[in-house]
Formats: sequence, C-alpha cells, structure tokens
Amino acid sequence: MRRTRILGALGAVATLALVAGCASGTSDDATASEDATIFIGSLYEPTNLSNTQGGGQGVTEALTGNVYEGLYRLTDDGEVEPLLAEDAQVSDDGLTYTITLRDGVTFHSGDPLTSADVKSSVEAVTAEDSVSARKSSFKTITDIATPDDKTVVFTLSQRSISFLYNLSYVWIVNDEAGDITSTEDGTGPYTLDEWKKGSTLTLQRWDDYWGEPAKNGEVVYTYFTDATAENNALLTGEIDVITSVQNPDSLTQFDSDDYVVSEGTSTTKELLAFNDRVAPFDNTLVRKAVYSAIDTKKLLESIWGDYGTLIGSMVPPTDPWYEDLTSVNPYDVELSKDLLAQAGYADGFTFTLDTPSYDPHPAVAEFLQSQLAEVGITVEINTISADEWYTKVFKEQDFEATLQEHVNDRDVVWYGNPDFYWGYNDADVQQWVAQAEQAATTDEQTALLKQVNEKIAADAASVWLYLYPQIVVASSDLSGYPVNGLNSQFFAYDIVKS
Repeated sequence: MRRTRILGALGAVATLALVAGCASGTSDDATASEDATIFIGSLYEPTNLSNTQGGGQGVTEALTGNVYEGLYRLTDDGEVEPLLAEDAQVSDDGLTYTITLRDGVTFHSGDPLTSADVKSSVEAVTAEDSVSARKSSFKTITDIATPDDKTVVFTLSQRSISFLYNLSYVWIVNDEAGDITSTEDGTGPYTLDEWKKGSTLTLQRWDDYWGEPAKNGEVVYTYFTDATAENNALLTGEIDVITSVQNPDSLTQFDSDDYVVSEGTSTTKELLAFNDRVAPFDNTLVRKAVYSAIDTKKLLESIWGDYGTLIGSMVPPTDPWYEDLTSVNPYDVELSKDLLAQAGYADGFTFTLDTPSYDPHPAVAEFLQSQLAEVGITVEINTISADEWYTKVFKEQDFEATLQEHVNDRDVVWYGNPDFYWGYNDADVQQWVAQAEQAATTDEQTALLKQVNEKIAADAASVWLYLYPQIVVASSDLSGYPVNGLNSQFFAYDIVKS
C-alpha cells in the first residue's frame, strides 16, 4: 500500500529548516500511530542480504540494527555500547575477552541466542570466501571458545584496542539459518517481510523482540536509481523520508512547512582511488600530479553547493585522529605539470576511469576529465553498475582508477592492508597501523594513526575529493529518524508518524 497526500503550495514563503542531531519534525508522539507504515526512499538497494557476501551499502542501511544486531552497537554519534552483550571482561594482557550474552534474546525463527551463534557469526566474517571490509580486523583471533551457552571467550594473538568496536560490525546470525543472501534470521526489532528486487524491501515489527519494540508497525524501503525520481516521490507523498539527498539544488522544492531538511554529520568520503599496483599510478609523483590538477573546492561546490567538507586524507573530522591535511596536495596546475615531467610524463598519459553509474559519480567523472585534460591527461570514462564495480574493481582488482564513496568511520586502517582493492603498499604505514591496533592507550593509538594520515596524504595514495554532506529530508509529520550518516546506518525503530 502506498500513501498519497495533498501538499501545500511549494511556492509559499517559508524558511528552510536546517537542524543538527536527531530530527524531531513536528509530530506529537501522543497522536502517532504505533501501526504506521514508514516509507523510506533510498538510492542504495542491497545487491543481496548478506554483509559478508557483498550486499553493499544498502544492506547496512536497511538491516543493521533493524533486522540484525551485534554484540555491540555503534550509536549514531559513533559511541560503542553493549547490545546483545551483557558484560565483557578483558584480561590484563589484553589477549582474552570473555563476553557474557544478554538473557532472553531469541532469533526471529524462535531459536534462543547462544554462544554458538556468536562463534559462527564471527567465523563467517573471517571465512576465506568472506568479502567483509572488516575481515582483516579479526585476523588476531586465534580461538573462539564457547564454555556454555551464555559465554564466548575470544583469544587473540596480540592486543586489539579496537576489538569491541570491530565487533559492532558483526551481525549475530542464527548458526542454523539458511542462505542469508536472500533470507534472514536475526534478533532485531523487525523481520524481513518481502524483498521485491529493483523496487522495495519491507520490514515488519517483530512483536517478540527482546528489547523495546519498534514505534511503527512496518517499514518499506523504496529504491530509486535516479535522485530526481526519489525527490518526486517525496513531493507526491509516495515516501516519507529520503535517507541522503544527492543534489542540494533539489532542496528548494522542499522549502515548505510540509518538510523538514536536516543536516547531520557524515563519514562518507568521495575517492578517486588509484590502482597503486599498476603504471603510472605506482609512481607517487604521478598520483600527486593528478591530485594537484584537481580543484576539489570547485568540484565540491559544483556537486554540493554550500554543503560538504574538503578533506586531505581518509579521515573525517569525527574520527579521533583527524588532522586538516588539505594543503598537502594543493590545487596548482603548474605544480601538476612539473610533477608529471619529473615522473617522465611531460606529455601526459591516458587512463580509464571506472565510474559507478549512480549519482553523483558520473558528474564527478566528467569534472575530473575536464580538469585533467588541462595538464595533458586524457580520462576515458567507463560507466559501470554497482554490481560490475564490485566484481571488476573490488574483487578482481582489474582497473586503473575508479570513483567510489567509502562510508565507514575509522577506515584509514585499510591503507595498512596491501591486499585491499587499491593496492597501496607501504611498510611504514603497515607497521603504524599494526602498532596502533596493539596500543595500550587511545592516546598512543591516535598518535600512530595521525602518522598514517600524514604518510598516505604525502604519497597521495588516493585523491580524497570531499566528504559528503549528510542531508535528510522528511515529511513534517515524521519524527525520530536519524540524520547522521555514520556508516550508512539508518535505524528505523524510533520513527513515528502523526
């Protein structure tokens, strides 16, 4: 069922509401319907329903915290708090974590949560066929013991200061579940009702949920391949909220008391990612020349207007080890040409840019093509789907350069993994990342990861074009929706409609 409603005149004089933090809209909880259906618009449909088999950004947005839960929960402001874990004891040497599970938790199938489910869920992330971005984070695990149904003991080969944080990314799945690329068996406040690929994904409130029940009866994620169509769906009442607006020019359409526009904080970075294994991008001078040929300020303004933030490394301002490194690779056409000459490419070169087909990547690719032509570099744009990107770029690493948004916080550590798709390989960075993870204090960890920031920026390991803004637009009769874009999570259970 889709709802429609009559909207007020969009041309009426009104103030565009910009709010930070958790949006409240104008709804009154006392009159909100507990059985309401919430229609959520998104450009990020899952490719499958697993977060270890390449489900993509959309699977995180729809299922994390809603259908599946972890031992720990990463809150909307980046804090780690217990969820399915009741308690954790850490040995003095930091090598043993004994976690006690919460009582009374059952899966949607009715099976009780046990330590065996936790063990199998972590092992699914670390399995050989897993493509989880967090797979390497758990390479220090040497043993997972289950002395009883309520206790899990992790033994590590070395300290891991981020261990509990990393566990917040692991969905706890019933170890007797079937193919979770198309079905689910989680512990969250919603069950999966129906997934119509290419159209919608529907979640139903689960009445036997162990915690506080969802404040709405049903959530329908409606998927769009075009941002204009998504905006029109909100204007016509087909959806209630857009999780992330992709074009700030469209915001004038919502300059009405019928809508609330919220700007939160984001961890999503737009990258021009080189394949650092292949010529000419195996040459640091070439990478720096490309970086200095791009006017990132002009790019950000052309794509996002007054929104968004320039960054000089993989680290957003919300990470503890953030530094402003935007001056390391300045926009300077003459510097770019000089660096190219030093690298042996005075006459430039040609490369193929594999570009995801969805917004804003095509526009970014055309901007880069124009800018790099000024220094003699020819960019051949190869537009590919999200599925093709995953296979060609991420899995097979068959590319020269690509565009991609990276949504996670604290993901600078991936530059310490030479096997990651971009292939950056620096011994110092690998050592600093390893030492940071083994740090005894957060101050030590922060100091080491700042060194990583500085080195990857100096090497132009990638071009960090900008940090996305996080703009959520919702009908004014909605409240309780998240507005911060942390790791693409979108917790739906507090959303109410008046």
